[in-house]
Amino acid sequence: MDPPVRGSHEGATVPLSEDEQRILQQIEEQLYESDPALAREVASTTVYTHAFRSLKLSTVAFVFGCAVMVFTLAISFWFAFAGFLVMLGSALMFVRAARTLGRAGLEQMTQSMRSAGLRDYFGNTGQRMRDRFRGDENP
Repeated sequence: MDPPVRGSHEGATVPLSEDEQRILQQIEEQLYESDPALAREVASTTVYTHAFRSLKLSTVAFVFGCAVMVFTLAISFWFAFAGFLVMLGSALMFVRAARTLGRAGLEQMTQSMRSAGLRDYFGNTGQRMRDRFRGDENP
């Protein structure tokens, strides 16, 4: 049996030499100095960010199309048909984004949401509502 080729299997990492690490650190520092907004965006963006955003957008569009279809069916067949077309287009967009995202992307996005915490993801809304209702109790 042949020994595995370095980097050929999943999870394989090749450590950088000290010179490579130093050069990479210098490039990173220059990027933060020259364009901090771009550096923050690059640091927070993954390969799957666009596909996950498309999933969320297509879900919202599907719900909107469904609402348009239901509420306008009594008014006009054509408006209801337009709502159906919105639903159809958003469903196709959802499937395309889901295929792009794949299992690995879905696992990465759910892991990042877990590590950030569900409360942070939704903006800690429950705590803000409790604080609002207890407004007169807090000094």
